[in-house]
Amino acid sequence: MSAAGTALQIHQDEVLTGEAVALDVQPVGYFLSALGALIDMVSGLLLLTAFWLAVGWVTGFDLLALSPALTIASLVVVIVVLPTAIETLSRGRSLGRLVVGSRIVRADGGAAGFRHAFIRALTGVLELWFTLGAVAGVVGAFTPRSQRLGDLLAGTYAERTRAPRLPAPVGAVPVALAEWAVVADVARLPDRVARRAAQFVRGADDLDPGSRVRIAAEIAADVRPYVAPVPAADPETFLRAVVAVRRDREYASITLENERAARLTAGVDAAPRGFPQR
Repeated sequence: MSAAGTALQIHQDEVLTGEAVALDVQPVGYFLSALGALIDMVSGLLLLTAFWLAVGWVTGFDLLALSPALTIASLVVVIVVLPTAIETLSRGRSLGRLVVGSRIVRADGGAAGFRHAFIRALTGVLELWFTLGAVAGVVGAFTPRSQRLGDLLAGTYAERTRAPRLPAPVGAVPVALAEWAVVADVARLPDRVARRAAQFVRGADDLDPGSRVRIAAEIAADVRPYVAPVPAADPETFLRAVVAVRRDREYASITLENERAARLTAGVDAAPRGFPQR
């Protein structure tokens, strides 16, 4: 097939780098994004209230008698200036996003900068503060990555930063099947069947010998149709090998994903080749 006839499919949870490599990323869900925004708004209100009370205590004026200019200036600082500064200096994070495990990145996966943070904060005055989050909630519900209006204008979205928990250790591949493990294909194994096999391997030593042999044979019969080639081994050894191969390959995949995320966080991929710096 010629290059002109080759189509590259990019899913909504992938970004395309300048090297035409699709990186699998995980946007934060709608409810976690809303929770992060709510935490940021509440912390902002607490900070604003504390500032007004401190000024009132120092000057001796009642809270409601503060200068209108001071009131407006403090609102601008808390609603626009501080969120912009914190998001810029922390590379897309805030108190709420630290709690839910997310950060703001550009649409191409690179680190967001001052311009992106300022646009988001300025738009947030309308969609978060003036409407109590109603506009952000409606827009986020109808965008693929739960982006609010500020994200759409700035070209950003909230990316998940907490990697999935690594699988529990289940032992190494049995020595007798070490060569088979190199060429084994276990990718078609359904998650439901794989979880059952892993649970058996982790608890096999505590089972009654008779039950252990019977359960191993039953699970191995469910696993064999999804594994190629099927090795000549007893059911338990076969299951231990399959679970270990799947674990090792998932671990390698998660490690690669974490390394890519670390490079993005460090700014190595802040301006991918082929994309203009925003």
